[in-house]
Amino acid sequence: MEAGRIRREDGSGLAPKSRLFPGDRLLVDLSHPQVKPLRPVPIPLKILFEDPDLLVVDKAAGMVVHPGDGTREDTLVHALLHHCGGEVCPVGAPDRPGIVHRLDKDTSGVMVVAKSERAHRSLVDQFSERKPGKVYLALVAGHPKKKKGEIALPIGRHPKVRVKMAVAEKGGKPAHTDWELLTRFREGFALVECSIRTGRTHQIRVHMSSLNHPLAGDATYGYKPSKNDGFSFPRVMLHAKNLRILHPATEEELSFEAPLPKDYEVVLDGLNPL
Repeated sequence: MEAGRIRREDGSGLAPKSRLFPGDRLLVDLSHPQVKPLRPVPIPLKILFEDPDLLVVDKAAGMVVHPGDGTREDTLVHALLHHCGGEVCPVGAPDRPGIVHRLDKDTSGVMVVAKSERAHRSLVDQFSERKPGKVYLALVAGHPKKKKGEIALPIGRHPKVRVKMAVAEKGGKPAHTDWELLTRFREGFALVECSIRTGRTHQIRVHMSSLNHPLAGDATYGYKPSKNDGFSFPRVMLHAKNLRILHPATEEELSFEAPLPKDYEVVLDGLNPL
């Protein structure tokens, strides 16, 4: 509507607050919007798996997944276009070819990309039906009192800071995270494994912060470094460790795992387990 792609039958435009009545007839423009073609860029990728339908990558921390406001030609999409010879998938948003889910810029780890129309349809359906299994490793501040737990708190846009998300009892979307404590460290941190049943924006970051255990390095959601601990984290310490999906052609369950990147290993090596 805001892009002018939905209009009244007489050709007049609609605003987000326009009133509609029973019997109104609308014209909907379903053509792909004209966008500037994306340029393939030779950026190295860590490929975990590839066949005619799927491409599974180990995304590096610091890499943005797709173009947007303020991004440059160094996104995962630009790298995928080069790797795939200029095309990834013919369906989907023109600036997000093949993208069916995302990881935050600072989050490293496993991501699947659709190379075919068949794969795109299948993966979109799988993610919307919450079929994929997604496991993350999170280094959090503080020591959780329990060994495991679950968080079922709805998440929505922060009411004041629009670039943030927040637990939202009213208007939020259902979000469910299961977590398990792996290791406590003397320095006041803990390594936690998180399995998410939903895929809300910043879900693990918001949910762990709601337990007063924000992720290390995540100032956006409450991490405050102590003047005495001497630690400086290179990023938000979140890693997508494992992804399980059904192959779009064979329906065979596939499981992919991304090893901890070097920057994460260096941080853990500097901590002392209890």
